[in-house]
Amino acid sequence: MNWNQLISNCRLGQEHTYSQRHDDRTEFKRDYDRLIFSAPFRRLQNKTQVFPLPGSVFVHNRLTHSLEVASVGMSLGNDIYSHLRDTHGDDIGPLASQIGQIVATACLAHDLGNPPFGHSGEKAIQTFFTEGKGSCLQGRVSEAFWADITRFDGNANAFRLLTHSFKGRRKGGFAMTYSTLASIVKYPFPAAVAKKNKFGFFCSERQAYLAVAEKLGIPQTGPDRWARYPLVYLVEAADDICYEIMDLEDAYKLKILSFEETCRLMFAFIDEADRTHIMQRISDEEVSDPNEKIQYLRACVIGKLEHECVKTFIEHEQEILEGVFQGSLIDHISEQPRKAYIACTQVSKERIYKSRPVLDVELSGYRIMATLMELMTEAIEHPQRYYSQQLIGRVSSQYDINSDDFETRLMAVIDYISGMTDVYALDVYQKICGISLPIV
Repeated sequence: MNWNQLISNCRLGQEHTYSQRHDDRTEFKRDYDRLIFSAPFRRLQNKTQVFPLPGSVFVHNRLTHSLEVASVGMSLGNDIYSHLRDTHGDDIGPLASQIGQIVATACLAHDLGNPPFGHSGEKAIQTFFTEGKGSCLQGRVSEAFWADITRFDGNANAFRLLTHSFKGRRKGGFAMTYSTLASIVKYPFPAAVAKKNKFGFFCSERQAYLAVAEKLGIPQTGPDRWARYPLVYLVEAADDICYEIMDLEDAYKLKILSFEETCRLMFAFIDEADRTHIMQRISDEEVSDPNEKIQYLRACVIGKLEHECVKTFIEHEQEILEGVFQGSLIDHISEQPRKAYIACTQVSKERIYKSRPVLDVELSGYRIMATLMELMTEAIEHPQRYYSQQLIGRVSSQYDINSDDFETRLMAVIDYISGMTDVYALDVYQKICGISLPIV
């Protein structure tokens, strides 16, 4: 792969369309603006990140998480461009100056396809087909489609949201630039060849990804497998940095972790000399509030990890361009911050992700999603029934739920349910199960 080809401002579905521009925004900034003002992006404010949506203490949701990831991604991309400019000069092409913008935009989109209730929502969709009443449908769909729905993944769903031509929307979905689209595909292969549940695109969007790979010169590494697009590593690193460190801060706010525990975990990223310097700055700036101290440490840790990931990318640039780099950037950072990151991951698994509030929302979310999948799938199996028609009537017209093709109807159900917010999914669940009645 070469940088001159990897950065393209051509738009999927609009390759031969000329559109007069009335301002000085770059095509990559237009991508960013399209996402910021889109309905799928707004809905992230009401989707669970890790903890239940806020009561008296505000914690991260998918929207605030995505904005923070985009901020870190912008820094990573800008720092990488500075290196490329200094080492490669004009060989990287003029569009490379927009790498920070491309990465930030992809960061905004990276969680766009996640269903309500986080990972429990994903599992509810998957297990409806592998363990629930949907298992009887295997013989009615293709093998590739069955792999897609039994391994349903938010990453692949994000690519679908951005590229699929839903009814009433423009051709090519959001019509994003090739570089932005490539930057969100962490797993460049379909479900049928995935070793685990993670994959990059549904079979219905395979041609869209092929067009992206061909345009940007992303090489194929095996049957239905491609090398990772280089900027994916920066999007992944920004996400890794933010979710791990911000989960610690949220856990502290919710009193799952003590002030001392949180400080210890964060200071572990920083060497002794820098710790002394940080404590001196906290003293000089008269930061006495414990919450403010945690926020100060969090900023220092994010800065440290951002620097480490940039250094790792630079050191392994050739391997990344050759498509042979293994793992994430975080996996290859210096020993001390890597050990600190692993320690945080372990604490998150043992103390945060298994905490009562998290488990409660996962259990509730799973039941809500499983019920919606069961009722809506039964409706498209028997659309002639009265109750089925009532349920189908709730679905937005952008989803082709009345198609003559069964796979299309089934995918419309998944599109509809996975696009819900947590609160809307709960509301629909309560209404169609007769738990609550609409108040006129």
